[in-house]
Amino acid sequence: MNSRKLVKKLIPHQLFKSIEPYGHLGEAVFFNAINGFPGKGLKVIGVTGTNGKTSTAFLIHRMLHEAGYKVGLNTTVGWGVGDDIKPQLHHMTNVTVPELMQRLKFFKQAGVEWLVLETTSHALAQNRVWGVPYSVAVMTNITHEHLAYHGTFERYRNAKRKMFKLTNANKQGLRAGIINADDPSADLFASDIQHPITYGIDKGSVQATDVKLTPEGVSYKAKIGDETYDIICQLPGSFNVYNSLAAACVGHVVGLTKEQVEKGIAALRSVEGRMTTIEEGQDFSVIVDYAHSPDSFEKLFKDLRPTVKGKLIVLFGSLGGGDKGKRPLQGELAGKYADEVIICEEDDRQEDPDQIATDIAAGVEKTGKVRDKDLFLIHDRPEAMQFAVDRAQKGDTVLFLGKGHEKTIEHADGEHPWDEIGTAHTVLKKRLGKK
Repeated sequence: MNSRKLVKKLIPHQLFKSIEPYGHLGEAVFFNAINGFPGKGLKVIGVTGTNGKTSTAFLIHRMLHEAGYKVGLNTTVGWGVGDDIKPQLHHMTNVTVPELMQRLKFFKQAGVEWLVLETTSHALAQNRVWGVPYSVAVMTNITHEHLAYHGTFERYRNAKRKMFKLTNANKQGLRAGIINADDPSADLFASDIQHPITYGIDKGSVQATDVKLTPEGVSYKAKIGDETYDIICQLPGSFNVYNSLAAACVGHVVGLTKEQVEKGIAALRSVEGRMTTIEEGQDFSVIVDYAHSPDSFEKLFKDLRPTVKGKLIVLFGSLGGGDKGKRPLQGELAGKYADEVIICEEDDRQEDPDQIATDIAAGVEKTGKVRDKDLFLIHDRPEAMQFAVDRAQKGDTVLFLGKGHEKTIEHADGEHPWDEIGTAHTVLKKRLGKK
């Protein structure tokens, strides 16, 4: 049952009629009131941005947990307290207002000292997080995404900025903003917060230097305050320099020592569906990643391409009813960096799957790739994944993109169970003749 139907069912008719014009804001005010404002007293670290939100949130959570705090986590991948993280079964990052109230009550009853809350532009634009007492706000980056909903990039960016304004209005909080200085929108976000800290590689008050990238992770130095930190992060990719640097800045702001920050960031070994390596004894690489925007594609391909010994085979699709403008951009990036591109379903919803594939293929074909030679359109995702691993030879790398951790796949008739990592293991076993 969606949030609107649930509200209508729970609230007396006349009261529903009075709050309905205010949409989700009315819901948020109502459910906060009847639940006793469950966020009150919590210290919340909000993480927003186009890419990197989940990994950054997990890094902050692990760092605070290792430092001895009781820490709650609510992200696209999972939610819970400490090491007890439950999978996120919903096909959304920020749950409905009634469920958010229940989770906030759960966190408070569990004695959570800090809550790390991944926060989307949709939740902010719809006021679904009204009443959440943000103490620290983190911006990872702002790029081309969700324009089908927001309409323009400026409206999308302004929705993200709303979290910083909410943080700045919280007089009981730290009113601190951690902002990616290498992002073109950095100055706007800094203007929305009382205590901005900027981080980056090329710019920022906190900069990563002596950066080293390996297949096992990243390492670098960063001067924060009066001390130089030696950061080792076990998540590979240059984007995880940014994600872990944002986490380090959060650690400094909330009062962790240099040693606590270093140890905490190094303690996180992986995040489900983020550069997850699939091993079944094959002589080629298979990786599952959630990348689903042009920006995340470009960063991932730039990092990975130089490490690939053989062919790079990339499989992905695009969200039905979503931002159609990004499809040819993703296709062109995949065609530029990959040797072979396989287009399949992602979450078609109510849109014609052939049209989605055609939109993506137009971008791939701009790079000179030819259908049924090095560009393949196979709608059924399991079939496409099997096709991809069957084409792989020794030294090749196969990338499954777009689904990552998600537990459902959406067809025209609704959601169906899905397990990208499990399916990757299944098709690999079939290729290798395993049971």
